[in-house]
Amino acid sequence: MTIDALRRRRPEVLDDLLHRYGGEIQGVAYLILRDRAATEDVLADTLLTALDRGDRLRDPAALRSWLLRIAANKALDVRRSSGRVVHLHVLPDREGPRPRLDDRIALLGAVERLAPRMRAAVVLRYYADLSVRDVADALGTSENTVKSQLRVALVQMRETLGEADIYLEDRHG
Repeated sequence: MTIDALRRRRPEVLDDLLHRYGGEIQGVAYLILRDRAATEDVLADTLLTALDRGDRLRDPAALRSWLLRIAANKALDVRRSSGRVVHLHVLPDREGPRPRLDDRIALLGAVERLAPRMRAAVVLRYYADLSVRDVADALGTSENTVKSQLRVALVQMRETLGEADIYLEDRHG
């Protein structure tokens, strides 16, 4: 139903997309931008772009990764155009076991120090849990480039965390 309505550019599909994917889109944009107002703009722009380009989505199973790719690219565009940095002190809420607040702050600080495209790769891979292929598609680069960015990012984050009592692992391989 959602895909059909999206392909037909039916505005009521926006509520469904927002309900199903809005939190995740916001999470990706927020971790890239670290600015709540800009994140809300990216969410709105992502949904409107999806409505405008819904007829181009060939594989209905790719809807989630397609939306996250749009959001990541829009967030990177905002980041490039603004050059403004807003420091984030806590991560948005996520389901599952939560690390201690000080660990979350330390991890976010390590992510914050990464270059924007590397940060986007880390956010899409480990926060949004996209496959390496989907991250590569989202960022318009090769899978090998994404793997390299992730490898370097994890090394940099480990160095940034230094002696912090945080175990940072690449659980995705």
